[in-house]
Amino acid sequence: MSLRSIALLSFCVLLAACSKVTLENYSKLSAGMPKAEVEQLLGTPTQCSGALGMSSCTWGDQKAFISVQYAADKVVVYSNQGLE
Repeated sequence: MSLRSIALLSFCVLLAACSKVTLENYSKLSAGMPKAEVEQLLGTPTQCSGALGMSSCTWGDQKAFISVQYAADKVVVYSNQGLE
């Protein structure tokens, strides 16, 4: 394996280790939490969608993610998958 490949692999591992999509951060979520506070905890969402005062944002990927649903920018429901 080349030095460049090892460096790239190391970088990817470090990025994964720095993820804010963790069970520990998930446990800090609560109903009524402001959207700004959620984003401070989890960072910028991977994707968001919504309409008419309702929105849904997801952090992570298909294997491990946190999903939060908002009404008027306050947490209503939240869930996770694949967190350890």
